[in-house]
Amino acid sequence: MDSRCSSVDSRLTGRGPGSVSSTPLSARVESYEAGEKKCISDVRRTFCLFVTFDLLFVTLLWIIELNVSGGVQVQLEKEVLHYDYHASFFDIFLLAVFRFAALILAYAICKLRHWWAVAITTAVSCAFLIVKVILSKLLLQGAFGYLLPIVSFILAWIETWLLDFKVLPQENEDESRYQSFLDAVERAPLMGPGPLSDGQFYSPPESLADSDEDLEYKHDPEKSLIQKVS
Repeated sequence: MDSRCSSVDSRLTGRGPGSVSSTPLSARVESYEAGEKKCISDVRRTFCLFVTFDLLFVTLLWIIELNVSGGVQVQLEKEVLHYDYHASFFDIFLLAVFRFAALILAYAICKLRHWWAVAITTAVSCAFLIVKVILSKLLLQGAFGYLLPIVSFILAWIETWLLDFKVLPQENEDESRYQSFLDAVERAPLMGPGPLSDGQFYSPPESLADSDEDLEYKHDPEKSLIQKVS
């Protein structure tokens, strides 16, 4: 997509004065240029916002769990410094950080147009959460023992659905429409200034009085000669 953004001006605005200059075509070119300068589609931006929401929402739930369980500072020392796989929620928070970093790097910075990155993050999240629920003692720690794994699992699958069914199909459709427009511009015939036609010249009609005098001189050449001598 970056190459498209850099080549728009050279392909659409690099035409001389003898190129197509119709108003509808110019308006369409300007609209496509404005869209291409963004370099990231609206649906991809929505996906990145949801990935950010995933991280913030899981972080908020974890902070609430720390506060409810006996204070944020005390529980941070217990879950982070004295980490226990069977009783800590810290790894679920790290899992959300992993999804955020991988997806933002892949789809916001590198602007990938393939599903493999979100497939990896979803597969890793699902495998980790399933194993943790089976082996850990989170279900004995109240509502958050159920809430955090379920929320993290659902958010990972929503990200996969958004990318595979919304982002990539929409961008492919936009790419096809954009390419067809560029092909139409390339095939447009060059329209130079061209020679002027006879209809573009205007000569005012002779007055009726002059026409009568000329007609009279033609019928009476002697009168015309006397008029010139006098």
